[in-house]
Amino acid sequence: MAKKKEAASAVIDKLRDLYELQQIDSKIDEIQVLKGELPIEVSDLEDEIAGLQTRMNRMEEGIAELEGEASKHDANIREAEGLIARYTEQMDNVKNNREYEALMKELEMQKLEIQLSEKKIREANNSLYNKRETKDAAQARLEAKQKALETKKVELKAIVEKTEKDEEKLRKKSEKARKKIAERLLNSYARIRSNYRNGLAVVTVERDACGGCFNQIPPQVQMEIATHNNVVACEHCGRILVDESINAEPEAAEA
Repeated sequence: MAKKKEAASAVIDKLRDLYELQQIDSKIDEIQVLKGELPIEVSDLEDEIAGLQTRMNRMEEGIAELEGEASKHDANIREAEGLIARYTEQMDNVKNNREYEALMKELEMQKLEIQLSEKKIREANNSLYNKRETKDAAQARLEAKQKALETKKVELKAIVEKTEKDEEKLRKKSEKARKKIAERLLNSYARIRSNYRNGLAVVTVERDACGGCFNQIPPQVQMEIATHNNVVACEHCGRILVDESINAEPEAAEA
């Protein structure tokens, strides 16, 4: 009989420790809800800004490359024009048809070189125009994202400053509470919490129903929960069930 009572006492201690941990973690969850999606939004904006900056760096490299290409073709044109001027001057001193034809051939080649370079310059300028337009749009988007990020950071900082001390205290209490609970139970608790958005793994029976999924709990199961002889889980949602007397001090509960 003494062993049975001792075992029951051990179970209620486990349940009380689990419920205490749940209450602490739920308060931490409330702080996270207060922060809302801000931490995720800040992180997403930072990633997007980094991506935009990388893209703009590549565009700037592309623009510099096109500008270099246009400059190279412009130099080719100036060089060809210089050669044309020289060959034209030499035409006045040709001695035979062979020299004349050779000079004419060189003149034609330089004129073709100019036409080709002018075409390449037009193509480079068209590409430059498009790239600069794209860069300007990306720059505007980047500035908008940076402005949004600063706003979100200010909002998040205000919430963090308001809740920082409370959250730190609660996390310390949570760590302390966890040390009293066996690893197997902690693992089950963590697994159940991760299954539900509200993070509730340990709930009380309220109005004959599970405090998590609100399904009815049969009377015989409620009686088993009230005896604290076993850890009982809701057959519908898997949450650990406790009765409202779990908050009572051990002496008061025994009385």
